[in-house]
Amino acid sequence: MSLSPSVRPPLAAEVTAKLREMVHSGEWPLNGRIPPEPELMAKLGVSRGTLREAVKALAHGGMLEVRRGDGTYVRATSEMSGAARRMYQDHTEQHILEVRLGLDTQAARLAARNATAGDITELRAFLATRDHAWNQGDFGAWADADWQFHEGIARASGNPLLHELYASFGTVFHQDLLTQQPRPGFNGLPRDGHETLLEALERRDEDAAVATVNRNLNSCAEWLAE
Repeated sequence: MSLSPSVRPPLAAEVTAKLREMVHSGEWPLNGRIPPEPELMAKLGVSRGTLREAVKALAHGGMLEVRRGDGTYVRATSEMSGAARRMYQDHTEQHILEVRLGLDTQAARLAARNATAGDITELRAFLATRDHAWNQGDFGAWADADWQFHEGIARASGNPLLHELYASFGTVFHQDLLTQQPRPGFNGLPRDGHETLLEALERRDEDAAVATVNRNLNSCAEWLAE
């Protein structure tokens, strides 16, 4: 019996996979600049040409952005997230909010059914961080914690596909929060609505969780329309 020789993937594909994992794992944070070429070449043991081919592949997928003379920056944590960011560039805040309503509603319903005690503890910690950041005037940290709270609900839904889809919109939703913040009258999305949602999840009240999401996001829609 003859054995077919194993086919090793091209080196550039291997390097692309390694860079993708560095982004996905958070080793390279969103909107941060990745290490310079010489450092990456030494770390990965590859040539400049191979590294650039890998970076180009991730830039094409929307995960990285190459800025000539400045460096390369992380723009999304996955190709799906990068595609979502590009797709939403030409849409309004109202459109984004309407998409969130559908995703958040289902995430809340399933989280009320499936969230563990550990999930609830984690969500409560995100709310505490969110409040502290707002009180300190750290709007970047506030937006981070707000996103972590909502993404945590999607994760607590117990549906990995829903969580992956929700997380893919993270860059868009996060940027939308930062865009809203400077507008006159923005109040940091009051804690009451988030706390009410968390309480509904903790007592496994699916209807109350869904109603709270609808109320919170509809209030945002009314504010945006003013």
